[in-house]
Amino acid sequence: MRRCDNARLGAGFPPHEGGDESFVFDGALAMSSGRFGRVLTGLLGLPAPPRLVRAETPYAAQPLLGRAVLVGGGGDLRWAAEIVPALAGAGAQIQVAAGQPGVSAIKRAAAAAGVALKTEPNEEDRANAAYAYVFDASGFATPDDLRALFDFLQPRIRRLPKNGRVVLLAAAETATPAAAAAAQALRGFTRALAKELGRKGSSANLLAVAAGAAAALAGPLRFLLSDYSAFITGQTLTLSAPVTEPGAFVKPLAGKTALVTGAARGIGAAIAAALAREGAQVVGVDRPQEHAALTQTLAPFAGRGVALDITAADSPQRLTQLLADEFGGADIVVHNAGITRDKLLRNMSVPIWDQVVDVNLGAVLRIDTALLASAGLKPAARIVCVSSIGGIAGNAGQTNYSATKAGIIGYVEALAPALAARGGAINAVAPGFIETQMTQAMPMLPREIGRRLSSFSQGGLPSDIAEAVTFLASPLAAAVNGRTLRVCGQNFVGA
Repeated sequence: MRRCDNARLGAGFPPHEGGDESFVFDGALAMSSGRFGRVLTGLLGLPAPPRLVRAETPYAAQPLLGRAVLVGGGGDLRWAAEIVPALAGAGAQIQVAAGQPGVSAIKRAAAAAGVALKTEPNEEDRANAAYAYVFDASGFATPDDLRALFDFLQPRIRRLPKNGRVVLLAAAETATPAAAAAAQALRGFTRALAKELGRKGSSANLLAVAAGAAAALAGPLRFLLSDYSAFITGQTLTLSAPVTEPGAFVKPLAGKTALVTGAARGIGAAIAAALAREGAQVVGVDRPQEHAALTQTLAPFAGRGVALDITAADSPQRLTQLLADEFGGADIVVHNAGITRDKLLRNMSVPIWDQVVDVNLGAVLRIDTALLASAGLKPAARIVCVSSIGGIAGNAGQTNYSATKAGIIGYVEALAPALAARGGAINAVAPGFIETQMTQAMPMLPREIGRRLSSFSQGGLPSDIAEAVTFLASPLAAAVNGRTLRVCGQNFVGA
């Protein structure tokens, strides 16, 4: 693995992969809110960045304990029977709004599950106000049904607290053009609402649920409603029918072995620590020059370090042999290592092009091919690749980098059926502007612009990427396969 050695960076897409000397910059928000940040905010008429609340503890049995969630819906609430016990199991106090469509379906689901419901408190009762809203729009058949969503959220949205959550549910498959129009409208609504909520640190996301996937709703709901998803907003995550039963919510990775490339520093180190926190035995890989840093990173959770260049011809075989011999195969593989070598295409040399393609894409495919053909990968393994919003939107001077990160997205989509046939899954995360040592080296103006491109008016932290990877690597994401989840605070650049 090689380090990025260029200093010219696009404001929207600084390097963020684990091969860089990145780190958790705890003072990023303070600096963004400092004198220069305040001046820039005033000049541009931008809101001050909110302080996001991030999780600091391992997954809990009831992560929503002490929090109220208001549940509503329109038309036929297809998944009330799954939503109610999922929220109750997470410890949430479930509220319903009297007189709203769908209340009867929610009450029937609660009665069947033995769950007590609370009536939505009046507007003056702030102490018992809902922390999050969950709306089941799965039964929407025409655009006219969107009115139920408006009627539910419009009078209440100003009451959503800071760092609150809105999660909408829609059907992933539709039977008519009218239903397809309504379903697509929900995606646009979610993106627009997320931009409105960003100034208070609150998020809005959509779960598009395919036939057979509703039984696995509990995991995605826990994640999106919790503090682990602090930097994810404006996204649609599609759920497919899971090939295995969802597993435990507490220490979900206990007894599993996780391979993480680019693990010595930055995002890779954060991913390794998060996976270990949830019970995984971590095998961290980084280039030989990073051996000391890799050892230091893995020591707190007794991780196994492997110093090698992932582009070397014998690396796939060496990793396969190690995983098979010492661990009986990997349950989780995280392809995090990556580099940038920025040049405008007219100035780009063949070595610069080849190096980025080889590290960011070629090595991923070669390692996976070797693992899939051997005992180095267990049948139900989950693979997570780190892409980038640079692969979604592109960036001047990064044709090589953007090509590889878009290639990762296509690779994940194409390989998903083969992984599902084995009982596993493959997904990707696409980071946006992440606070690292390298972004701190950027000129101040481009750095501030990069931060302000998100709906939260700030960059993310390595821990935000680590939490998304941990979710996708865990049984909580049993119904997620072939997807790319943007972890960018709804960066305004890209889809």
